[in-house]
Amino acid sequence: MKILVGLTYYRPHVSGLTIYVERLAKALAERGHEVTVLTSRYDRSLPREERVAGVRVVRVPVLMRVSKGVIMPSFGLIATKLVREHDVISLHLPQFDAAGLAVRGLLMRRPTVLTYHCDLHLPAGAFNRVVDRVVLVANTMAGLAADRVVAYTRDYAENSPFLRGFRSKLEVIPPPVVMRTPTPDEVAEFRRREGLEGHKVIGFAARFATEKGVEYLLDALPLIRAEYPEVRVVFAGPYERVMGEEAYYGRLRPRIDALGDAWRFVGTLSSDQMPAFFGSCDCLVVPSINSTESFGLVQVEAMLCGTPSVASDLPGVRQPVRMTGMGRVVPVADGAGLAEGVLDVLRRRDEIVRPREEIEAIFSLERTVAEYDRLFTELLNRRSSGAMG
Repeated sequence: MKILVGLTYYRPHVSGLTIYVERLAKALAERGHEVTVLTSRYDRSLPREERVAGVRVVRVPVLMRVSKGVIMPSFGLIATKLVREHDVISLHLPQFDAAGLAVRGLLMRRPTVLTYHCDLHLPAGAFNRVVDRVVLVANTMAGLAADRVVAYTRDYAENSPFLRGFRSKLEVIPPPVVMRTPTPDEVAEFRRREGLEGHKVIGFAARFATEKGVEYLLDALPLIRAEYPEVRVVFAGPYERVMGEEAYYGRLRPRIDALGDAWRFVGTLSSDQMPAFFGSCDCLVVPSINSTESFGLVQVEAMLCGTPSVASDLPGVRQPVRMTGMGRVVPVADGAGLAEGVLDVLRRRDEIVRPREEIEAIFSLERTVAEYDRLFTELLNRRSSGAMG
């Protein structure tokens, strides 16, 4: 099967969405499918086309950026050629160009599956409100043209205005999770290198972005430090010059600097380094503040390394803790509530942690890829028999 995957940003850009798509694309290629990723050449130093881990990556030149999006004048021409060459289309939203791809799939009779990762909430401002509306219209057009719409969880689907509009097309497929168990030596070396020996450690794995709620962890820290004065926060992920988030980082940086050694940025870690990071944490926090976060893959990754999560009570985001019992769900945008959840987990960590096998029974890459493979095959067979609808 020839599968065309469309999304705005792909590796080396780092986000939950890019990690999701990279895992899915590589796993589908390993199953013997021909997979092409169509994405933006957001960085001119990146090659226009390359093959990575069995996946063909085609990057469309970018003329200019609009907020967190991109304008690609040659996208339509390249998309038309690639849609014609492939059997099925897998789109990943939010994405302004998804409408064009989905309509091409409809016109060329290529089954199209749209995966809705999250809502889009751009920073405040009249221009960004216009961009929000334009993207919403484009996403809606893509949903109307698509054959199926995939959500991570029914919880998020039932609370998303966008997804509620496509109930008849909805498929719920858990996200792909891959995380090996760290060795004791890896954990010990990470803690030694980062100066964490003898300290309680709160992990934060994300882009430094407004929707991640970093300020609420800063609000929570004085309450946490009253009981655990030597606690350390370790932030793994891009934090400087994150697209569209420079002002947010600049606003919070003085508060972080004032913490001294109590807050450590370790930057973007490789997939081979992440197990040691998660294994070094006593808990992970996901204090997201809006529906741009629909799940939080890092929660399950941390759980597979034996680390519980403290997550916001948002649709989808609360599901990993609810499904496993491994952590606490706390109020949204509430520093005191976050502190209470973290303290509870630190006090009762041994009784909260669940065996890795229990987590793997709920979440796995194999299960996710098998569900997509089944869906693509089913739609392709129905299209061939003239039974699509």
